[in-house]
Amino acid sequence: MQFNLIGPFEIVTDDGQSCAPRAPKICQMLAVLALQPREAVATDALIRELWGEEAPNNAIRTLQTHVYHARKMLEEILSPTAELVVTQAPGYRLDINDDEVDALVFEQFVRRAQWDLAQGSPERAADHLTRAQQLWRGPVLSNVPVKGVLTGRIAHLQELRIRALELRVETETRLGRSREFLPELRTLVNDHPLHEWFHGQLITALHRAGRRGEALQAYQSLYHILRNELGLEPSEELQRLQAEILHTTDRTAVPLRPGKGFAARSTAPLRGSAVAS
Repeated sequence: MQFNLIGPFEIVTDDGQSCAPRAPKICQMLAVLALQPREAVATDALIRELWGEEAPNNAIRTLQTHVYHARKMLEEILSPTAELVVTQAPGYRLDINDDEVDALVFEQFVRRAQWDLAQGSPERAADHLTRAQQLWRGPVLSNVPVKGVLTGRIAHLQELRIRALELRVETETRLGRSREFLPELRTLVNDHPLHEWFHGQLITALHRAGRRGEALQAYQSLYHILRNELGLEPSEELQRLQAEILHTTDRTAVPLRPGKGFAARSTAPLRGSAVAS
């Protein structure tokens, strides 16, 4: 069984059948519970997710009705004996494992990749990142209206995906595949035009490949984006990189890494502690 939240919300049975509940509020409720498996989620939090600041007077009774229908649905698609939604003070919990929620599996792969890269194992990091990327089917909960509780979790996952992309660039650089990775770097720059670090990696990769003219064009492209969109100039580190390209033919420019200089992305804390492989 799998609860998929990355992309459209769906529940996939062990035999591969997919079910997407038609009731949006049941999807919202199950998504909140799935992101905290085996932990009780307070009734107030569920009501805040389902109705925001406009909860009806009978919100608790209506929530109980949604829980009843969710239980019946899970019994129908999984097993008549399935008791996944359990009442537990101060609310309800969903009795599933972390590895049955794609968003939590994605987070685990990114965490492992970060650990492996820090331990000097880019090959293993690359494998974890590939498996994480395969889970990303589109915008999180794209078929479900979301409010306060899920909005925060979606923002966390989006930041985590950016971190995964940064780790992918670092991994490919350490494996000496910067030239082969150039097409994907261009895609990253196009998809995230305000992320200076991606631009810096593209500029550096082009310079290291001996494509100085294209590297300078990439810098100018970033310059115009920042001036037009934010009224800013590229960071001092990128300006130094441009000067290096202009005044030397050295192809050994040092790759720019998150945490140094500009646009180092910080993601929300990962669940749990660092995982050693």
